[in-house]
Amino acid sequence: MKTFNHVGLEPIEMVARITEGRRLYLTPSGNRYPSVTTVIGNNSKKKAAIAKWRKRVGSEEANRISSRATGRGNKVHKLYENYINNELTDDILGEDVQSKYMFNNSRHVIDRINNVYLQEAALYSDILKIAGRVDCIAEYNGVLSIIDFKTSAKPKRESYLYDYYVQEAAYAVMLRECYDMTVKQLVTIIACENGDTQVQVVEPKREYFLKLYEYIQEYRNTYDPKTGG
Repeated sequence: MKTFNHVGLEPIEMVARITEGRRLYLTPSGNRYPSVTTVIGNNSKKKAAIAKWRKRVGSEEANRISSRATGRGNKVHKLYENYINNELTDDILGEDVQSKYMFNNSRHVIDRINNVYLQEAALYSDILKIAGRVDCIAEYNGVLSIIDFKTSAKPKRESYLYDYYVQEAAYAVMLRECYDMTVKQLVTIIACENGDTQVQVVEPKREYFLKLYEYIQEYRNTYDPKTGG
């Protein structure tokens, strides 16, 4: 089993609150900023697509699928976290067949990670007035990266990954602002139920930052920024 090297940055302490379905973070400076996932999820096209899907499959089935996906994601993500922290044991690995299967089939990809700076860490930006919790800041194949862990029933089409890149670009901005560190790439690792592991590595392109700004503006047009949301 691989041993991961941890460089170690001082983590930022932030408390999150759910207010009217929105996750808001209280930053060390006392500001209340919405999470980047809340901001991206607020965009009208995404909300319309979700509403259309829920109508097509029915509320009960939609809730079942969403709950299952959340549970699956939490279990696999926790295994990654413990593995990268060099704390994975048979007890932690547990008896859940699906999460073990997805973890074991993706471990060869996780092993490309090393020199871990932050994991499950809070970040924020006073410039963008957003916050969030990044999965992992580390080197991937020797290159400093924002690393995002996802799960899925099967590999996703490229068009479905775009907002992941936007979210990761937001973390890149926050990392630069909070720690004066610049990443070279955005890495999305998707463990799939069918045993595949989808890996997408992209540069933090200008277009992702522009799309992020669009989402932020739409969010601010929806909610009063003076309230912290």
